[in-house]
Amino acid sequence: MVRALYPGSFDPVTNGHLDILQRASLLFDEVLVAVADNHSKQVLFSPEERVTLLQEATAFLPNVRVTSFQGLLVDFARNQGARAIIRGLRAVSDFEFEFQMALMNRSLEPKLETLFLMSSEEYTYLSSRMVKEVSRLGGEIGRFVPDCVNAALQARFAPGKDI
Repeated sequence: MVRALYPGSFDPVTNGHLDILQRASLLFDEVLVAVADNHSKQVLFSPEERVTLLQEATAFLPNVRVTSFQGLLVDFARNQGARAIIRGLRAVSDFEFEFQMALMNRSLEPKLETLFLMSSEEYTYLSSRMVKEVSRLGGEIGRFVPDCVNAALQARFAPGKDI
């Protein structure tokens, strides 16, 4: 069985993430979505909430599992028996940072490959940060995120709710 990791903060998961994940699920026996639990990063949703949202959003993909992790990605990948890391690229500007991370990961674990999947054209502009901002300002985000995320963002940004 060939297992791949799709790591990220997924705060929140978008349809762009799901596009990359769905295509990766066709390439590997199993894809493990690895929600980064990074205490130094300001997030809107807790790791547990992000895992739950991803589990609901990926229920239609039978070879996808969702979990969270802390620490070095290569250590987590090694412990999970993963042979590849999946990373999505939206634009050329994403490539330099992702390339540096891939080289560092390979230097730490030579058996771990990074595969870059280009975002579908309709999602090249989409980011979790933008989705949160549009939602916070009362904009309609239903076409950018799964229904469960749309509902979670509406609840989080409901008038009178303290964030």
